[in-house]
Amino acid sequence: MQSILVALVCGAASYAVYLMIVKLKGTTIWTRFQAMESKRDFSRRKQAAPSGSYDEYAMSVSQTTTACLLAGIVLSAIGFLFYKNIAICAVLSLAAFYYPRIRRKQLIHKRKDELRQQFKHALYSLSSALSAGKSVENAFLEARGDLRLLYPDQATDMIVELDRVNRRTENGEPVEKSLLDFGRRSGIEDVQQFAEAFAACKRTGGDLVEVMRRTSNLIGEKMEIEQDIRVMVAQKRFEAKALGFIPFIIVAFLAFSSPDYMEPLYTGAGRLIMTVSLVILGASQWLAHTIMDIGT
Repeated sequence: MQSILVALVCGAASYAVYLMIVKLKGTTIWTRFQAMESKRDFSRRKQAAPSGSYDEYAMSVSQTTTACLLAGIVLSAIGFLFYKNIAICAVLSLAAFYYPRIRRKQLIHKRKDELRQQFKHALYSLSSALSAGKSVENAFLEARGDLRLLYPDQATDMIVELDRVNRRTENGEPVEKSLLDFGRRSGIEDVQQFAEAFAACKRTGGDLVEVMRRTSNLIGEKMEIEQDIRVMVAQKRFEAKALGFIPFIIVAFLAFSSPDYMEPLYTGAGRLIMTVSLVILGASQWLAHTIMDIGT
């Protein structure tokens, strides 16, 4: 009976922490924290200036080491919590060497999302410049200046890409060829489709202003729909993470407050039960992430 009460208290405490975090969102403290995280991520992204495919990301030694250390600490803590065995903790911590691959995919996905947003702004600027009667080459020069007002950092991906297009144009290379190369390296469907439509218009003498206007509108509407979906599932995504974290808190409280009650789970067949429970928790988190991952 005492163990049941302890479990209920742990669950209530975990839910209280979850509610505090929810209320913290939107406050000044949370906003400053997000700004700090965004600033650190922007400085890390500068290490991977667009020199090749956007499906690649060269993580620095410090990033790789930090990812391995954090994953190793978490896995070791989970291993000790569920098995209380140093050897098993060491074996589980070896899986931390795989985490940099997962982290690299996350950074690539985030970088491409930001590039799509920057590309949409560039299309708005190009469309405005062409509507004003400027040539295609001058429109790309003006778009570069407009993006500098929105993104002061010179290492912003879209600014670097516009610089590349302008340099290649000055060297006598057609603009459409540069855009097709950018679309191929970006790996983003919207950019590829725009580059192909732009090249077709240049060959056939189509209406570039209308193509850019419609393309920018379609990309904007698509992003707005994706953002609406993300907002709708954001609360559920956070709840899924909280529900995945609460069982670890309950096990920890029971293990340290009632060691005699939990002792059978750390010997013999109890370890099999712990292993099955850990696999179920991991599978549930993976399934929740897969269901609610929008735009991948």
